[in-house]
Order: sequence, then structure tokens, then C-alpha cells
Amino acid sequence: MRIVIVVVALSLPLPVFAAGAIEVRAGDHSCGELARIIRQNKRVFVRVGLGGRSFRYPPAQCSMGDKRVTTSVRDAEGRACVLDYACVFDPASPYNFP
Repeated sequence: MRIVIVVVALSLPLPVFAAGAIEVRAGDHSCGELARIIRQNKRVFVRVGLGGRSFRYPPAQCSMGDKRVTTSVRDAEGRACVLDYACVFDPASPYNFP
């Protein structure tokens, strides 16, 4: 039964795991708008090119195995935005050991 659950979970698209998180494109908004969207919605996935970054506000809500960092993205006008509260993979976390 556990194998079936794992197979089903791995076959689901990424946004299903981020239930409640909204997705925005960095190239569609200014730096101030991106910061406002993250503060208001608490859980946001910001698309940057093919990938993206997950943001949690307040920062204490990052998942286990993640760490909080600042990250830089380009906004609609091509300016670099430095945003807080990015949750990224933490290779030093005890939750990420095989």
C-alpha cells in the first residue's frame, strides 16, 4: 500500500504539493508588487524562467529540510529585486540525509 501511495504522490504535478500557494510570474510584476503579493498571500511560488522560487511569509513557515534565504529575481522592468523569505533546499539539514 505504501508503494502505491508513493507512486501516486510522485506522479502528481508540483502545484498539488503546494496547495494553497499561488503562482506568479516575476516578469509580470514590479519589485514592490512582488513583495506585496508575498506578504498578502503568505505562500507564493514565483516563476523565473523555466523554474522558480518558493516564498513563505513569515519565514518561520519554511518546510523541514528547507532554509530561509534572500534571493534575487528580475521584475517586469528588468531590475533585480532582492526578496526575503525564500525557502530553498538545505543540504546541511538532517532531514535531507538519505
